[in-house]
Amino acid sequence: AYEESELKGVPPTFKYTDGRGDLKGLKFTVQVAVEDCTGCGACVYNCPAKEKVDGKETGKKAINMHPQIPLRETERENWEFFLKIKEKGSQILNRFTVKGSQMVRPLFEFSGACAGCGETPYVKLLTQLFGDHVAIANATGCSSIYGGNLPTTPYCKRDDGRGPVWSNSLFEDNAEFGFGMKLSYDKLYEYACELLKELEGKVYSKLVTDIISSKQDSWIEIEKQRGRVSELKKILQNINDEKAARLLAVTDYLVKKSVWIVGGDGWAYDIGYGGLDHVLASGRKVRILVLDTEVYSNTGGQMSKATPLGAIAQFAAGGKPMPKKDLGMLAMTYGNIYVAQVAMGANMQQTINAFKEAEEYDGPSLIIAYSHCIAHGINMNEGMNEQKKAVACGRWILYRFNPNLRKEGKNPLILDSSTKPTISLRDYLMGEIRFKSLFQTKPEIAEKLAKLAEEEYRWRLSVYEQLSKMNCDVFSNKNVNEMSVK
Repeated sequence: AYEESELKGVPPTFKYTDGRGDLKGLKFTVQVAVEDCTGCGACVYNCPAKEKVDGKETGKKAINMHPQIPLRETERENWEFFLKIKEKGSQILNRFTVKGSQMVRPLFEFSGACAGCGETPYVKLLTQLFGDHVAIANATGCSSIYGGNLPTTPYCKRDDGRGPVWSNSLFEDNAEFGFGMKLSYDKLYEYACELLKELEGKVYSKLVTDIISSKQDSWIEIEKQRGRVSELKKILQNINDEKAARLLAVTDYLVKKSVWIVGGDGWAYDIGYGGLDHVLASGRKVRILVLDTEVYSNTGGQMSKATPLGAIAQFAAGGKPMPKKDLGMLAMTYGNIYVAQVAMGANMQQTINAFKEAEEYDGPSLIIAYSHCIAHGINMNEGMNEQKKAVACGRWILYRFNPNLRKEGKNPLILDSSTKPTISLRDYLMGEIRFKSLFQTKPEIAEKLAKLAEEEYRWRLSVYEQLSKMNCDVFSNKNVNEMSVK
């Protein structure tokens, strides 16, 4: 969304319309990068805006699939023009809404992931919410391959040069790797604050106070802190002092970084679980995003501890006989870890709420994100709908466990999905080849596993439902606050 004055010199085929609602008075454009489109069709499938003529749908949407070749030249010109526009929408709308989040320029663009990948939308959202000050520790796996496919990278930067910091670690130690990044950032911030206090006589007292006392708990406050740090740099450049020189070298660390440890279920549930548990138990303010495809996707689809009961995968050719490990439940037993389980295709706002709360929580946070995968044997352009079905049948539970609610005497567990399935488990299973193929090759075993799975999911739903209804007014607010981990 942008001012009309930005349309000066607009190409003749460039498309725009008037902004509506909060964007009224601005112009609005959705622009496709035709040369980077993989043709998966997921955007068209999920587009909610349908054209109607005389009250009847025409079959057209706000975005539609067309052959690329006839559009290549004109849309290339439109794309280049589009990139030069100074946008205004992200400054107006609340970025922690579905609409507002998508008005923020993503700092994760064209990846080498499979067409219609279920992981990349979460990474894209992460950069839209926190990308200008995020530091990502990425476990080896799909997300490191499409995230660091050197010499190119899908991570990019804003017009002012700010963007995500990204680095890749080994499969087994990514949690510790990210933890080290967090400890380093914290120490450098403390060191910069110490030097700043020692130089208070040579720097404006108000500026020193404002920098040190800034909570930086929102993107607006972070931008204000950047302005203060910029002013501080100018002052330090004119001070001939060793401490001033040392502070100048670390002033950027006065702007707090958001450290996110990112990886797949093979890392989080299996090979790196020991480190993951260690970092969660530290009580430090780190964020962990698990892109859960329920299989070792990058190795061609090997079984992991996240693979659901009855699914076919490498090393589980006859269907996995054991239930899926409940990583979220394990983390919740600590009591002081923020835990959320999300599925963007089932509830977009709940996903955004989880990212916001995880970022704000003063302690460790864990988000487990359902990520549909080509290894599931589905139509990838309908992946978001497959996520919706996984929640509707009760197999994937949406919830947020926020320890802050305990301070108010409230139950920290909030269920965001229904405990009463709206579709049958069989309807869901028969829509994915990883389940369906077993019914074709070994129907008796498939039926047995499906029955066990139905009982398992019904039992797990009841457990979460009971936990969410417990009376948690056990401690007084005073006692709970004393127990809080800082």
